[in-house]
Amino acid sequence: MDKLVRALMAEDTVKLIAISGREICETARELHGLSRVCTAALGRTLLVTDMMGAQLKGEDHKLTAIVKGGGPAGNIVCTADNQGHVKGYIEVPDLELPLGPDGKLDVSMAVGWFGDLTVVRDLGMKEPYVGKCDIVSGEIAEDFAQYFTVSEQQPSMVYLGVRVDPHDGHVLAGGGLIVQPLPHCPDEVIDTLTEKAAMVKMLAGMLEEGMELEDAIRKIFDGIDINFTENLTPEFRCDCSRERLERVLISLGEEELKDMMEKEKGAELTCHFCNKTYSFTEAQLSDLLVEAGKA
Repeated sequence: MDKLVRALMAEDTVKLIAISGREICETARELHGLSRVCTAALGRTLLVTDMMGAQLKGEDHKLTAIVKGGGPAGNIVCTADNQGHVKGYIEVPDLELPLGPDGKLDVSMAVGWFGDLTVVRDLGMKEPYVGKCDIVSGEIAEDFAQYFTVSEQQPSMVYLGVRVDPHDGHVLAGGGLIVQPLPHCPDEVIDTLTEKAAMVKMLAGMLEEGMELEDAIRKIFDGIDINFTENLTPEFRCDCSRERLERVLISLGEEELKDMMEKEKGAELTCHFCNKTYSFTEAQLSDLLVEAGKA
């Protein structure tokens, strides 16, 4: 079962959030028919979006990450809430590329590094908070580390790893963490965290071997006190519904609905996040047309 934890370290001078998300990544792979490289690209983005969403305060708050790197895989869009629920998609899910020079999946080439990363926080206010930064590598983790530094003025260590079976593409493990020194963090603690960078990169491997998330974190940050403060069960969950899509159709207006009725004799809408299809007959569109007229 997937797990998401939050913790304070080094006498409460560093905050950490980490996730074990194999099932999230595997669900995304199955729903979208992802290639190996797109499983890694979307999986990494789902993991970091879920960790960021878990830090929202309100249950109705949402966080959306949009990765526009300019690569052949197209844009990546992921949305999460503060309860560990996350959903997402990549525009060209079946793209496959040769392995990179290091023998690993070439996520950077698939995503690209010519665009920007946008994070939208919908906190139930009139306007959402929008932060943005340039993409620096297309590897996702480095790009979110850049976002935290540039847009939120919060230097952060970000790790994201999705391990994929080289034969059939199923997900073997998925893990991520975000480590952020607090304002009163001593320089020597930051130096110690920097020295742990090589161990941090072993997280997904530890999870694949069956190690529990908390145990892996303790091993990575051996010698630093850790106090776990929160534990969630994250999952890939889409909240689309027929009622929501009815509201979307009504919002299109009377002319657009009439056009659908005359030319298509109905409508068929597919959710980008979970690929579920909703069909509307001409008679059902007629009922929505009445609602649009009232609106």
